[in-house]
Amino acid sequence: MSIRKKTALALAAVTLTTGLATGAGSATAASASGQRAAVECGVRADGKLWCGNRVGAKGYEHRTYRSGVRGSLTSSFSWFVCWGPGDNHADGNNIWYWTLLDNGQWGNVPAVDVHTPSDPWGNLRQC
Repeated sequence: MSIRKKTALALAAVTLTTGLATGAGSATAASASGQRAAVECGVRADGKLWCGNRVGAKGYEHRTYRSGVRGSLTSSFSWFVCWGPGDNHADGNNIWYWTLLDNGQWGNVPAVDVHTPSDPWGNLRQC
C-alpha cells in the first residue's frame, strides 16, 4: 500500500473517531456518515468493490495510458466490477479496475486512483 493511501485512510479514521467522540451536532454527524462511506472499501454481496477514489480519475478504453480516455469519476466513492493487469502506474503495480464511469461509459481506472489498502483488493473477481 502506498504511503499516500495509508495517510488518507488514517486521516479519515481519526476524523471519524474525533467527530463521534465529541458528540458533535447533526451537521457533523451527517459529515461523519459521509466519511464512513468514503472509508469503506470492500466487496459487497452484489460482487462489486465499493471504494473511495480520486475525484477526476480517468477511465481508459484499455489498461494502458496510451489508450483513449472514455470519461472520469466525478464522485469520490464508486463501484468496480473486476480488476486486471495492465500498464504499471505510480502506485508501483499494474492493477486496473473496470467500472461504469460517471458519463455512462465503461472504463479501466488505474489502481493508484482507487483508495484500496492493497491491490487487487478483496475477493473481487479478475477480468
